[in-house]
Amino acid sequence: MYLMEPSDPTRATTLEVAIVAADPVSRAGTMSQLRAAPGIRTVEEVTAGRTDVVIVVADEVDEEVTRRIRALRRGGVERVGLLVARLDDQGLLAAVEAGVSGVLRRGDATAGNLRSMIRAVAQGEGTLPPDLLGRLLDQVGRLQRQVLAPRGLTFRGLSEREVRVLRLLADGMDTAEVGRELFYSERTVKNIVHDITSRLELRNRTHAVAYAIKQGLI
Repeated sequence: MYLMEPSDPTRATTLEVAIVAADPVSRAGTMSQLRAAPGIRTVEEVTAGRTDVVIVVADEVDEEVTRRIRALRRGGVERVGLLVARLDDQGLLAAVEAGVSGVLRRGDATAGNLRSMIRAVAQGEGTLPPDLLGRLLDQVGRLQRQVLAPRGLTFRGLSEREVRVLRLLADGMDTAEVGRELFYSERTVKNIVHDITSRLELRNRTHAVAYAIKQGLI
Protein backbone atom coordinates (compact mmCIF):
# COMPACT_ATOMS: atom_id res chain seq x y z
CA MET A 1 0.00 0.00 0.00
CA TYR A 2 1.25 3.45 -0.89
CA LEU A 3 1.98 5.64 2.13
CA MET A 4 2.55 9.37 2.21
CA GLU A 5 5.26 10.93 4.35
CA PRO A 6 4.57 10.89 8.10
CA SER A 7 3.63 14.58 7.94
CA ASP A 8 0.28 13.51 6.45
CA PRO A 9 -1.09 11.03 9.03
CA THR A 10 -4.56 10.79 7.45
CA ARG A 11 -3.14 9.29 4.25
CA ALA A 12 -1.23 6.63 6.18
CA THR A 13 -4.49 5.04 7.39
CA THR A 14 -6.72 5.74 4.40
CA LEU A 15 -7.03 3.59 1.29
CA GLU A 16 -7.32 5.47 -1.98
CA VAL A 17 -9.84 3.63 -4.17
CA ALA A 18 -10.84 4.28 -7.78
CA ILE A 19 -13.90 2.83 -9.51
CA VAL A 20 -13.77 1.84 -13.19
CA ALA A 21 -17.02 0.95 -14.96
CA ALA A 22 -18.35 0.88 -18.49
CA ASP A 23 -21.41 2.94 -17.56
CA PRO A 24 -21.58 6.02 -15.30
CA VAL A 25 -24.57 4.76 -13.31
CA SER A 26 -22.70 1.68 -12.04
CA ARG A 27 -19.68 3.79 -11.21
CA ALA A 28 -21.69 6.42 -9.36
CA GLY A 29 -23.64 3.80 -7.42
CA THR A 30 -20.49 2.02 -6.27
CA MET A 31 -18.80 5.26 -5.29
CA SER A 32 -21.84 6.32 -3.27
CA GLN A 33 -21.58 3.14 -1.17
CA LEU A 34 -18.00 4.00 -0.28
CA ARG A 35 -18.15 7.75 0.31
CA ALA A 36 -18.92 7.44 4.01
CA ALA A 37 -16.77 4.35 4.57
CA PRO A 38 -14.15 4.86 7.28
CA GLY A 39 -10.58 4.42 6.07
CA ILE A 40 -11.54 4.62 2.38
CA ARG A 41 -11.33 7.63 0.10
CA THR A 42 -12.73 7.41 -3.43
CA VAL A 43 -10.91 9.26 -6.20
CA GLU A 44 -11.89 10.21 -9.71
CA GLU A 45 -8.67 9.18 -11.46
CA VAL A 46 -6.41 6.13 -11.27
CA THR A 47 -2.84 7.08 -10.38
CA ALA A 48 -0.24 4.32 -10.57
CA GLY A 49 1.81 4.13 -7.40
CA ARG A 50 -0.77 6.08 -5.44
CA THR A 51 -4.18 4.47 -5.95
CA ASP A 52 -4.27 1.55 -3.53
CA VAL A 53 -7.15 -0.41 -5.07
CA VAL A 54 -9.07 -0.16 -8.34
CA ILE A 55 -12.52 -1.75 -8.48
CA VAL A 56 -13.70 -2.80 -11.93
CA VAL A 57 -17.51 -2.95 -12.16
CA ALA A 58 -19.00 -5.14 -14.90
CA ASP A 59 -22.10 -7.13 -15.82
CA GLU A 60 -19.94 -10.11 -16.84
CA VAL A 61 -16.33 -10.92 -17.63
CA ASP A 62 -15.83 -10.52 -21.36
CA GLU A 63 -12.88 -9.62 -23.55
CA GLU A 64 -13.30 -5.90 -22.92
CA VAL A 65 -13.26 -6.37 -19.14
CA THR A 66 -10.14 -8.54 -19.20
CA ARG A 67 -8.40 -6.00 -21.47
CA ARG A 68 -9.27 -3.26 -18.98
CA ILE A 69 -7.89 -5.27 -16.06
CA ARG A 70 -4.66 -6.08 -17.91
CA ALA A 71 -4.24 -2.43 -18.91
CA LEU A 72 -4.53 -1.41 -15.25
CA ARG A 73 -1.92 -3.97 -14.22
CA ARG A 74 0.44 -2.94 -17.02
CA GLY A 75 -0.06 0.68 -15.98
CA GLY A 76 1.31 -0.04 -12.52
CA VAL A 77 -1.86 -0.80 -10.53
CA GLU A 78 -1.03 -3.71 -8.23
CA ARG A 79 -4.42 -4.34 -6.60
CA VAL A 80 -7.55 -4.83 -8.71
CA GLY A 81 -10.92 -6.02 -7.45
CA LEU A 82 -13.90 -7.10 -9.55
CA LEU A 83 -17.54 -6.31 -8.82
CA VAL A 84 -19.55 -8.41 -11.25
CA ALA A 85 -23.20 -9.27 -11.83
CA ARG A 86 -22.76 -12.64 -13.59
CA LEU A 87 -19.76 -14.91 -13.49
CA ASP A 88 -19.39 -18.35 -15.05
CA ASP A 89 -16.39 -20.67 -14.72
CA GLN A 90 -14.70 -19.38 -17.85
CA GLY A 91 -15.14 -15.78 -16.75
CA LEU A 92 -13.78 -16.53 -13.29
CA LEU A 93 -10.61 -18.07 -14.69
CA ALA A 94 -10.21 -15.23 -17.21
CA ALA A 95 -10.51 -12.63 -14.44
CA VAL A 96 -7.90 -14.35 -12.29
CA GLU A 97 -5.55 -14.74 -15.26
CA ALA A 98 -5.96 -11.04 -16.07
CA GLY A 99 -4.80 -10.09 -12.58
CA VAL A 100 -7.84 -9.69 -10.34
CA SER A 101 -7.12 -10.10 -6.62
CA GLY A 102 -10.68 -10.16 -5.32
CA VAL A 103 -14.18 -10.84 -6.64
CA LEU A 104 -17.56 -9.82 -5.25
CA ARG A 105 -20.96 -10.41 -6.83
CA ARG A 106 -23.00 -7.27 -7.31
CA GLY A 107 -25.95 -8.98 -5.65
CA ASP A 108 -23.83 -9.35 -2.50
CA ALA A 109 -22.33 -5.88 -2.68
CA THR A 110 -23.53 -4.34 0.55
CA ALA A 111 -21.41 -1.45 1.76
CA GLY A 112 -19.88 -3.72 4.39
CA ASN A 113 -19.02 -6.51 1.96
CA LEU A 114 -17.56 -4.05 -0.50
CA ARG A 115 -15.36 -2.49 2.18
CA SER A 116 -14.20 -5.93 3.33
CA MET A 117 -13.27 -6.91 -0.21
CA ILE A 118 -11.33 -3.68 -0.74
CA ARG A 119 -9.36 -4.09 2.48
CA ALA A 120 -8.52 -7.72 1.69
CA VAL A 121 -7.35 -6.81 -1.82
CA ALA A 122 -5.29 -3.89 -0.49
CA GLN A 123 -3.51 -6.21 1.94
CA GLY A 124 -2.69 -8.68 -0.83
CA GLU A 125 -4.86 -11.39 0.70
CA GLY A 126 -7.28 -11.86 -2.18
CA THR A 127 -10.90 -12.78 -1.65
CA LEU A 128 -13.55 -14.89 -3.39
CA PRO A 129 -17.02 -16.04 -2.35
CA PRO A 130 -16.69 -19.61 -1.02
CA ASP A 131 -18.51 -21.22 -3.95
CA LEU A 132 -16.32 -19.37 -6.46
CA LEU A 133 -13.19 -20.49 -4.65
CA GLY A 134 -14.29 -24.11 -4.97
CA ARG A 135 -15.02 -23.65 -8.67
CA LEU A 136 -11.64 -22.02 -9.24
CA LEU A 137 -9.83 -24.87 -7.52
CA ASP A 138 -11.73 -27.37 -9.68
CA GLN A 139 -10.66 -25.51 -12.80
CA VAL A 140 -7.04 -25.41 -11.67
CA GLY A 141 -7.11 -29.16 -11.09
CA ARG A 142 -8.58 -29.79 -14.54
CA LEU A 143 -5.96 -27.55 -16.13
CA GLN A 144 -3.18 -29.54 -14.50
CA ARG A 145 -4.67 -32.93 -15.39
CA GLN A 146 -5.89 -32.21 -18.91
CA VAL A 147 -3.45 -29.63 -20.28
CA LEU A 148 -0.19 -29.50 -18.34
CA ALA A 149 0.35 -33.09 -17.20
CA PRO A 150 0.01 -34.65 -20.71
CA ARG A 151 2.81 -32.29 -21.81
CA GLY A 152 5.02 -33.10 -18.86
CA LEU A 153 4.55 -29.60 -17.43
CA THR A 154 3.61 -28.28 -14.02
CA PHE A 155 2.32 -24.90 -12.86
CA ARG A 156 5.93 -23.85 -12.45
CA GLY A 157 6.11 -23.71 -16.26
CA LEU A 158 8.89 -26.29 -16.51
CA SER A 159 8.91 -30.07 -16.77
CA GLU A 160 11.04 -32.19 -14.43
CA ARG A 161 13.40 -32.93 -17.32
CA GLU A 162 13.83 -29.22 -18.00
CA VAL A 163 14.51 -28.52 -14.33
CA ARG A 164 17.22 -31.22 -14.27
CA VAL A 165 18.92 -29.69 -17.30
CA LEU A 166 18.85 -26.16 -15.88
CA ARG A 167 20.11 -27.37 -12.51
CA LEU A 168 23.18 -28.93 -14.14
CA LEU A 169 23.78 -25.83 -16.27
CA ALA A 170 23.60 -23.75 -13.08
CA ASP A 171 26.32 -26.03 -11.64
CA GLY A 172 28.63 -24.91 -14.45
CA MET A 173 28.29 -27.79 -16.90
CA ASP A 174 28.18 -27.17 -20.63
CA THR A 175 25.58 -28.82 -22.85
CA ALA A 176 27.83 -31.77 -23.71
CA GLU A 177 28.50 -32.47 -20.02
CA VAL A 178 24.79 -32.20 -19.22
CA GLY A 179 24.06 -34.70 -21.97
CA ARG A 180 26.54 -37.19 -20.58
CA GLU A 181 25.21 -36.77 -17.06
CA LEU A 182 21.57 -37.34 -18.11
CA PHE A 183 22.30 -39.81 -20.94
CA TYR A 184 20.99 -37.39 -23.58
CA SER A 185 22.67 -36.33 -26.78
CA GLU A 186 24.05 -32.80 -26.79
CA ARG A 187 21.50 -31.93 -29.47
CA THR A 188 18.68 -33.07 -27.15
CA VAL A 189 20.01 -30.83 -24.38
CA LYS A 190 20.22 -27.86 -26.76
CA ASN A 191 16.66 -28.55 -27.93
CA ILE A 192 15.44 -28.63 -24.33
CA VAL A 193 17.09 -25.29 -23.61
CA HIS A 194 15.68 -23.85 -26.83
CA ASP A 195 12.17 -25.00 -25.88
CA ILE A 196 12.50 -23.33 -22.47
CA THR A 197 13.77 -20.02 -23.81
CA SER A 198 11.16 -19.90 -26.59
CA ARG A 199 8.19 -20.81 -24.40
CA LEU A 200 9.11 -18.45 -21.56
CA GLU A 201 10.44 -15.71 -23.87
CA LEU A 202 13.93 -15.80 -22.35
CA ARG A 203 17.01 -14.52 -24.16
CA ASN A 204 19.42 -17.43 -23.77
CA ARG A 205 20.38 -20.32 -21.51
CA THR A 206 21.96 -17.97 -18.95
CA HIS A 207 18.69 -16.08 -18.75
CA ALA A 208 16.86 -19.42 -18.39
CA VAL A 209 19.07 -20.45 -15.47
CA ALA A 210 18.57 -17.04 -13.83
CA TYR A 211 14.80 -17.36 -14.30
CA ALA A 212 14.76 -20.82 -12.69
CA ILE A 213 16.78 -19.59 -9.72
CA LYS A 214 14.58 -16.53 -9.27
CA GLN A 215 11.44 -18.66 -9.36
CA GLY A 216 12.90 -21.07 -6.81
CA LEU A 217 12.89 -23.99 -9.23
CA ILE A 218 16.54 -24.91 -8.76
